[in-house]
Amino acid sequence: MAELRPIHQRSSVTSFLRKIKAHTPDSAQLLGLLALFIFASILIILTGLTVTATILGFIFFMPLILVSSPVWFPVGAVLFVTIAGFLSACSFGAVALAGLSWTYRYFNGMLPAGSDKVANVRRRIYNTNTYVKHYAMEYGVKMIA
Repeated sequence: MAELRPIHQRSSVTSFLRKIKAHTPDSAQLLGLLALFIFASILIILTGLTVTATILGFIFFMPLILVSSPVWFPVGAVLFVTIAGFLSACSFGAVALAGLSWTYRYFNGMLPAGSDKVANVRRRIYNTNTYVKHYAMEYGVKMIA
């Protein structure tokens, strides 16, 4: 019975080693992991250099920033209003152009998207108008009688 136990332990160890070998990466995966490590290291170094350059730039240019700051706010406000107005005008122009294009297609019978809904609304307005007209005629007759 003592001999069975070591054999059982050996088989469990060998099966464990087989499982580990089955999950080991091959050379292509190792090369990919190495490339990933190298590129990540390069990006981390470049990030550190960028942060360092930004901080040094603020330190060296802070006197110039402080001296010229009274000019920056009015210039920034004018630029903001100008750019916002230009983008608004472009947006309104694009919406107007899209609306005119849709109207042109609708009246020329090209059936743009949503034209079936316009027809349904037109029919409902006509039916409501007819219903109100008949109701008013009946109500007027009852009022006279």
